[in-house]
Amino acid sequence: MLLHCLSSYYTLPLCQRPAGQQSAKMSCWILFLSLLGFLPLVAPTCPSPCKCDANIVDCLSRGLTESSLPAAFSPSTRTIFLNHNQLTSIPRGLLDNLQSLQVAYLWGNPWECDCDILYLRSWLQWQQNRTQYRDVVCASPEHLRGRIIAYLSEDELISTCQYWYCSLALFSQICLFVFILLQAVLLLFIILFLHRFQRIASVARQTTKEMHQHIDTWAPLSENAHGID
Repeated sequence: MLLHCLSSYYTLPLCQRPAGQQSAKMSCWILFLSLLGFLPLVAPTCPSPCKCDANIVDCLSRGLTESSLPAAFSPSTRTIFLNHNQLTSIPRGLLDNLQSLQVAYLWGNPWECDCDILYLRSWLQWQQNRTQYRDVVCASPEHLRGRIIAYLSEDELISTCQYWYCSLALFSQICLFVFILLQAVLLLFIILFLHRFQRIASVARQTTKEMHQHIDTWAPLSENAHGID
């Protein structure tokens, strides 16, 4: 349509191009530029540092972690190789919009089976053929090491979450205790400082009083001395 629009305009001699066709030319160019603007959105892109071939995304052995994992994959992706990386969990929602995805190779990663693994477990349980994910196993914690993530019970993972929350609560209590202890030490230091300041002020007042007494004692003697002279 765009090519026909432009060709029909430029095939006419310059003197035969009506004014109405000039506005048609502008419309054609606007349509052309609009299509150019949408090309980056529809053109398939390969996430760095992976390699792509057709609908296959190869991120095998790239040293990927959760922070360096691509933020998104093409919706037409059918196969993803994420095995043999350093992944401990998968960001929530990363695989949800891949309607054409047939298989994701995930083994060979040090998966941490705690609260953050709940999304991956849920995604694996929704797969029709869960047997192909038998090699996706926990690397930690110790009591879940070697367990297949897809077959973990929710209670087992929630128990790790509760342990994490308990650890956080214990850490918070320790921090609060240290904070209160520091306040107590600071208050004790202030009390000692004020007590010492009071002693210094008392000595200063006593010294000033004694000086005034000496001055009062020496004043008559001075006057008598001047009278004798």
